[in-house]
Amino acid sequence: MSAMRYTYLGPEGTFTEAALRTLPEAATRELVPMVSVPAALDAVRNREAAAALVPIENSVEGGVTATLDELASGEPLTIYREVLLPITFALLVRPGTKLSDVKTVTGHPVAQPQVRNWLRTHLPHALWESAASNADGARLVQEGRFDAAFAGEFAAATYGLEPLVSEIHDAENAETRFVLVGRPARPAAPTGADKTSVVIWLGDDHPGALLELLQEFSMRGVNLMLIQSRPTGAGIGNYCFAVDAEGHIADRRVGEALMGLKRICPKVRFLGSYPRAGVSTADVRTLRPGTSDTAFIEAAEWLGRSQDGRV
Repeated sequence: MSAMRYTYLGPEGTFTEAALRTLPEAATRELVPMVSVPAALDAVRNREAAAALVPIENSVEGGVTATLDELASGEPLTIYREVLLPITFALLVRPGTKLSDVKTVTGHPVAQPQVRNWLRTHLPHALWESAASNADGARLVQEGRFDAAFAGEFAAATYGLEPLVSEIHDAENAETRFVLVGRPARPAAPTGADKTSVVIWLGDDHPGALLELLQEFSMRGVNLMLIQSRPTGAGIGNYCFAVDAEGHIADRRVGEALMGLKRICPKVRFLGSYPRAGVSTADVRTLRPGTSDTAFIEAAEWLGRSQDGRV
């Protein structure tokens, strides 16, 4: 049944699969690898799966454009959870391969910026060609189409390869953020350590247009954690913006910011409010004065009294 099925960016042995298996419910679900992010999400849209786990942001490369674009278009989907996974690569090769034998390498496009310096130092003449995923790169090495692949060391056994070099990363403490996406439903109750994701389309292009969007958040004390522009496909200069903000849609400051955006933007797509991975309420920054729910409620009550002549 689709309710027991989760899809993910495959094939087997991807970092996405490793992230998915950190979720407690993964032990009781059928985990189905898909060939691409759109395929994983379309399975949810078509009710062939209850949810999909896909990468959305990397601490080195930034947003994963395939995921951002897919969530901004098509039938709406909702983010219900995020997973952070530390990322380090191994150079996977067929048994018996030496470093001097490696003339061609492959991996996911997001992997290349994370190993670029290592490649320049150790394999300066190797030819890079991107694969659909790091695990798919390992499969291509298994088939003899490339000499080596950058992937998680855990993928080696799946594809009959061996790690020639382990613990490869240009940036210390690199992480990738993954999101569990399902069909739209009411968000879970606020935890006090939440994140809200939206996609915002600009109206007419004019000086200060982006500033006007940002002010809807700043004037209400809502901190932004990510903002990334993406082309809409409607021509050069036409962009939408993927935004992650601290807080939950049920928080007055966040809800009012979203209402403000809806008033001035031609389109706003709510992607979800969900708990921040690895963050507790003790880690959340203190709210600026005047931005708590209590402050918004007191202001609304004052307005009501003023309108009734009860000042």
